[in-house]
Amino acid sequence: MAKVLMNQHNNLFEQIKQTDENGNEFWSARDLSKVLEYSEYRHFIPVIERAKEACTNSGQNISDHFEDILEMVNIGSGAQRQTESVKLSRYACYLIVQNADPGKEIVAMGQTYFAVQTRMQEIRQMDEYNRLSTEDEKRLFLRNEMAKHNTQLAAAAKDAGVVESIDYAIFQNHGYMGLYGGLDANAIHKKKGLKKSQQILDHMGSTELAANLFRATQTEEKLRRENIKGKQKANQTHYEVGKKVRKTIEELGGEMPENLPVADSIKTIDKNKEPRLLKPRKKKNE
Repeated sequence: MAKVLMNQHNNLFEQIKQTDENGNEFWSARDLSKVLEYSEYRHFIPVIERAKEACTNSGQNISDHFEDILEMVNIGSGAQRQTESVKLSRYACYLIVQNADPGKEIVAMGQTYFAVQTRMQEIRQMDEYNRLSTEDEKRLFLRNEMAKHNTQLAAAAKDAGVVESIDYAIFQNHGYMGLYGGLDANAIHKKKGLKKSQQILDHMGSTELAANLFRATQTEEKLRRENIKGKQKANQTHYEVGKKVRKTIEELGGEMPENLPVADSIKTIDKNKEPRLLKPRKKKNE
C-alpha cells in the first residue's frame, strides 16, 4: 500500500511538469503549491523565499533555478487572467520541498522524490560516467567522487561542531547505521567478511558506491542548508539521511547495501589508469 501511495504522489509531481520552448523541464510554483496542499498561493511564497536562500547558500545562482513569470489562471466562468508565478527547475523544487511544511505527508513524499530524481539527473548528466565501459572504471570514477565529497562532508561536519577525529568516526558511523539498517563500520566489516585493515569503500561495487555517494552529498547539503550545530544534531542528521536513502532503495526494489557482494580491492586496479571512455572496438584486421 505504501508503494502504491508513493507512486501516486510521484505521478502527481510528474503530471505537473512542463517543458519550455527550449526543451527544458520546469514546474510552475502555483501548480506545485496546490500539489503540496497549500490552500492559498500567498502562504507558499515564504517557502519559495527560504528555498532561494538555500539556493544561494549552496553556491548556486538563483536565476538559474527560479524565474519570475506571468501565467494564465482560471478565475471562473471560463475566464482567465495573468498572475505572478515562478518557473522552477527540478533543483528549485527539491529546495522548496526541503523547506515546506514537514508535517504534510505529501511534502515528505516530495522530499524523497525530488532528492532521488535530482541526484539521478546529475548522474545522467555526467557524460564521462555514462560512457565508461566497465564496472572497474565506474568504480574508480565513483570512488574518486566519494573521496572528493567525503572531504566536503568533513568540512561541513567540522562547521557543525564535529572537530576531533574520534567524533568524526562516530559521525561517519551514524551515516552507515542509517544506510545499512543499524550496522556501524565494524558490523559492516564483519557482515562482509572484511579485515579491519580493509577500507569499506575500497570493496564496494558501483551500485553500493552510488548509494554512499548520495548519502554523503545529501548530508553535506542538509548540514549547510539548515545550519546545523552540535555533534549530536550532526550525527542524527547523518543517520536520518542514510535511513532515507535506504528507504528509497527499498521502495525502488533494490538490494540492501549490506547484502551487495564484496568487490575486489579497488587498489588492485592500476592507479595510474585514468577511467577510459567507451570507444568503438577495432576489427581484428585493423
